Amino acid sequence: MESFVPEISSALRQDIVKVPEVIKKASGIRLFGKKIKSILFSTDIAVIHNTNADAVIAVYPFTPHPAITKSIIESANIPVFSGVGGGLTQGQRCVYMSLFAEAQGSLGVVLNAPTPVQTVKSVCKVVDIPVISTVTSRYSDIEEKLAAGVKIINISAGKDTADTVRYFRTKYPELPIIATGGPTEKEILTTIEAGANAISYTPPTNGELFSVKMKKYRESEKEQYDSEH
Repeated sequence: MESFVPEISSALRQDIVKVPEVIKKASGIRLFGKKIKSILFSTDIAVIHNTNADAVIAVYPFTPHPAITKSIIESANIPVFSGVGGGLTQGQRCVYMSLFAEAQGSLGVVLNAPTPVQTVKSVCKVVDIPVISTVTSRYSDIEEKLAAGVKIINISAGKDTADTVRYFRTKYPELPIIATGGPTEKEILTTIEAGANAISYTPPTNGELFSVKMKKYRESEKEQYDSEH
């Protein structure tokens, strides 16, 4: 018999971005005593501040900047995994970004797939939070990066994500794995069953969310007009 879980909300927080329920089937990753199963993939501070996800993974296709990291962490009311570069941004700047992210309160730092092993080593030497390495295919060579200190891999392999998770889970039975789940509950479940411990979920955009709200406003106005006329 399931335990009753009391739920508390408010009139002003009815429209939060909820992650798919199926993510609860994941085992989770316990970091510093906190179990994390659902991870929101976003840098939109309005969305980040209004979600029921367990954490946020904040990576973006630009050179990492302290101002962005600071803004996201200050706005979030859940743990943040901060992107610190590793592709175009390597070496000392990547190390400085990692130190800054930790100082601001990041739960972990995320390195891009092309990050050289030497940069991985340098980052792992200076931070006391998990270093996460992004993996884009089953052909990614992660052995040296794991030896250098990477604690978690973040698999984002498009349509091949589940197969890639399965490959690395077979090779590393106890390695913590975060993976993109896909747009449907079926795809998310497939990724979990392949061996992902936690799922990153891409939420609707601000524009898509606003479109739904505006539709409700228009329908409400029409109903009110019809009732008065």
